[in-house]
Amino acid sequence: MSFRQTILKFFYPGLLWFNRLTGSKSRVLKNEESANPVESIYNYSIELNNGRKFELSELKGKKILLVNTASDCGYTNQYEQLQELYGRLPDKLMIIGFPANDFKEQEKGSDEEIAAFCKVNYGVTFPIAKKSTVVRGLAQNKIFHWLSHSEENGWCNRQPTWNFSKYLVNEEGVLTHYFDPAVSPLSDEVLKAVDPA
Repeated sequence: MSFRQTILKFFYPGLLWFNRLTGSKSRVLKNEESANPVESIYNYSIELNNGRKFELSELKGKKILLVNTASDCGYTNQYEQLQELYGRLPDKLMIIGFPANDFKEQEKGSDEEIAAFCKVNYGVTFPIAKKSTVVRGLAQNKIFHWLSHSEENGWCNRQPTWNFSKYLVNEEGVLTHYFDPAVSPLSDEVLKAVDPA
């Protein structure tokens, strides 16, 4: 972990508090109408950072939290919280990280460097996708295209606003929630959405 990353980790709780207080990057969107997707997310696969292909159809019956990530961001400490959440609900929830260099070039590493960083510094065991682009444009990752276009997912047009934007898909493949970066993976909003019981 670099000196900058250590400093960012130290200031992370304050950043969350400040953003929640000001309402910055703390929006939560819900699929209030229970709109079904036009195209099933289970038709897609993900190329993981180890080169393996992962079929999302394997996750039918589980919730999926899809998160765009970065190693050099004020929110990078969310890797630790995502790992904790993943460990709490191994039979109910799959988390998939999507490293991207879209916001202030905060993910410059290679896939190998990203994998090592996540494992060594945060003990990440959930799948990490191959580095890609998550914001709109011709190069946008096809999963994030689905997540941010209502003509595919049924209701949500929100693209990631910064690193660690989070999208929750339920057990039937319906996109139910979008959480802005300042919404912690261990916040009440996320915990209730992931495991309402």
